[in-house]
Amino acid sequence: MKRTVAAALMMGLATVCTAQVRNGVEDVNKVVDNTFDSLKIAQTARPVPGSSRRGNHPVLFLIGNSTMRNGTLGNGNNGQWGWGYFAHEFFDENQITVENQALGGMSSRTFYNRLWEPIRQAIRPGDWVIISIGHNDNGPYDSGRARASIPGVGDDTLNVVIQETGQHETVYTYGGYMRKYINDVRAQGGNPILMSLTPRDAFDDNGKIVRKPHTQWLMQVAAEEGVPFIDQNEISGQKLDSYSKWKEKYHFHGDHIHTSRFGAMMNARSAAEGIAASRNPALRPLQAMLKNIELPQYDIDRTDGRPVVFITGDSTVKNEDKEKDGMWGWGAVANTVFDESKIQIVNAAQAGRSCRSYLREGRWDRVYNSLRPGDFVLIEFGHNDIGEIERPKYRGCIASSADTCHVYKMQAAKGQSNNGNVIDQRMKVTDVHPGDYEMVYSFGWYLRKFIDDVREKGATPIIVSLTPRNEWPGGKIERRNDTYGRWYRDVCEETGCEFVDLHNITADFLDRKCGSKEKASKYFKRDHTHTSLLGAKTNAKSVAQGLRQINSKLAAFLKK
Repeated sequence: MKRTVAAALMMGLATVCTAQVRNGVEDVNKVVDNTFDSLKIAQTARPVPGSSRRGNHPVLFLIGNSTMRNGTLGNGNNGQWGWGYFAHEFFDENQITVENQALGGMSSRTFYNRLWEPIRQAIRPGDWVIISIGHNDNGPYDSGRARASIPGVGDDTLNVVIQETGQHETVYTYGGYMRKYINDVRAQGGNPILMSLTPRDAFDDNGKIVRKPHTQWLMQVAAEEGVPFIDQNEISGQKLDSYSKWKEKYHFHGDHIHTSRFGAMMNARSAAEGIAASRNPALRPLQAMLKNIELPQYDIDRTDGRPVVFITGDSTVKNEDKEKDGMWGWGAVANTVFDESKIQIVNAAQAGRSCRSYLREGRWDRVYNSLRPGDFVLIEFGHNDIGEIERPKYRGCIASSADTCHVYKMQAAKGQSNNGNVIDQRMKVTDVHPGDYEMVYSFGWYLRKFIDDVREKGATPIIVSLTPRNEWPGGKIERRNDTYGRWYRDVCEETGCEFVDLHNITADFLDRKCGSKEKASKYFKRDHTHTSLLGAKTNAKSVAQGLRQINSKLAAFLKK
């Protein structure tokens, strides 16, 4: 029955609205959102209200617009993501399920009139409903999208006739629609929560992110109605204010309202953090269902005041690192060159990773969250970064130092079939499956991000070029100075980041010491890339040599 009601409402809305927006309607924010054109398709992505419920567990319904669910399918195929897609990451699915009922292009008025009823019917006692909608509550009242609400929280109303359809409608204030949602949720035994809007990429006269006026309206209604209020706008706004202008910009994509994956994940975390920090006793049951609120970081004892050098990279930095005759990464023997009485070493590298996969899997975030002023981060990637972008292991980057990106649709391994456009909002944000869309950036972009993040924390980033391979074209060891070497230098010249040319320092040594692949083989293990213990120690010495050559502050922490 619920499916029939929802589908009927959707089809009815599609009939009414297709003519209005067939050619695209630009709103007062200069944004064109054509979601209404594809409501039948959108309904295949939006869950049937209440369908996520597990047994007698409650459901958390999310009510919003494109900042919560972006695009027709909400799958990032346009490079934009809504934060509702990632909200489930912060709730224990064994206690509660999260249902993203948002739809792009909706205002508090149009959502209430056209999409709300089947959701209202699905609410059971003990459920929760987050209402965070309002970006589209402007524009005309009686033409085009006809989605504006009256500004403010009063009891004013406006009787209109929609020009394109002749439909009569009573329009309420923004606060009036909020009260309608609240009353409906309570009548079903649910728990309403008002949440302020996501911030826009817009700045006030002081250079700070603009705070939306809806925040004050929502606070007033929440106080009058006695419901919890979460100021997501302020929490995310403070984060954006703390970022560099470059970083703030990539949290949005395509325009000044809709978020990239970075922005959507930030807003989802802000929503969860706001709930966790609230002192409203009404939220205690929901707070007990939260998870992943603490930022992942390394457990480091800083009582003696020693700074930390974090080493990031791939298997050439961290490998098996056990057997004397096995494969070793140079990060495992970094203590042969660094004085541990002066500095702590954290080898944060992981075999098989590229810049892209290291970031996507949350490994970089763990380093970022652990940084303190005075720390150092050695950043060495490259061996796994240039290759297939769309296929497993889903780690290839765009082969360039340019600040660029592109949306790719992930494919199955060769010889296997795709699963199609499957949207499973219970999957982890680190998972990648065939049919998923991912914004992939250039090798140089990832390096810029790492550099920018480290500096944001008051620490020092140092780019380290990739280790050489045991390949000897023309009787000299292979150099990759026309690709990676150029990209490293481009980024370091642009950002002023320190650069240790491990690649050429070790290559010079092997050219001089060995002169052939056969003689150099003792520095490698099992293949032409991974190093033996001797090779790892050699690369560690090259890092130390490079730090001294550039007079890096980190050189002061090397052994004499």
